[in-house]
Amino acid sequence: MQLTASMFLIVCPFIFLAGFVDAIAGGGGMISLPAYLIAGVPVHSALGTNKLSSMVGTCVSTIRYCRHGFVDWALAGPSMVAAVLGSLVGANLALLVTGTVLQVVLLVVLPLLAVYIFRNRSFESSKGHSLTRKQVLVWGTVITFFIGIFDGFYGPGTGTFLLILYTSVLGLDVKTASGNVKLANLSSNVAAFMTFLMHGRMVLLLGGVAALFSIAGHYAGSGMVMKNGTKVVRPIILVVIVLLYIKIIGEMIG
Repeated sequence: MQLTASMFLIVCPFIFLAGFVDAIAGGGGMISLPAYLIAGVPVHSALGTNKLSSMVGTCVSTIRYCRHGFVDWALAGPSMVAAVLGSLVGANLALLVTGTVLQVVLLVVLPLLAVYIFRNRSFESSKGHSLTRKQVLVWGTVITFFIGIFDGFYGPGTGTFLLILYTSVLGLDVKTASGNVKLANLSSNVAAFMTFLMHGRMVLLLGGVAALFSIAGHYAGSGMVMKNGTKVVRPIILVVIVLLYIKIIGEMIG
């Protein structure tokens, strides 16, 4: 596809916002994927290119959590493998369906994710867990595999879903859960990225430049307090969803 200056002007600010939002409260993928679609990138290529920019941003966050020791390494190993395998399944499924099917999926899933994330701002670990250490490792691996499929097929909301499940089902504290989420998410992003890249569903120049804005967004948002940042995040996501709806419906009617 032919790149234009307007595509960069649309994508890069949104990717910065996505990184900014993700650093504050998660859910940045709900902005980054629609950004590519609004700019006119075909659905499959948008999915692939989004993996590039989000992968780089996730890498920055992952390093931060690892350096501060917020990782359960016994769980991280099998969950990373599960994330890769699940993501490969999901990415290949996405490549098999038509662009129209993916558009319908976006129209259904995106608002559901928005509502779910808006209503679940706190991720406190559940008390009174009776899971043994072995059960935590087994369930953590199973959960990550299926969420990895979702990440490879679609993407936005993956980190939030993992965080909710790691805290509520496995009983991890928020910081440790966040570190393991980043490792699993990074693994699934890399697997999906390679799949889309090998199938030529990638706009490397656009994704590469956008990745720099993703890094900047993560850096800018990392110092924000979550409570105050939420007030900024919600209207941004709402505006992007509305713009995406208008664009997709217009294309399907046309």
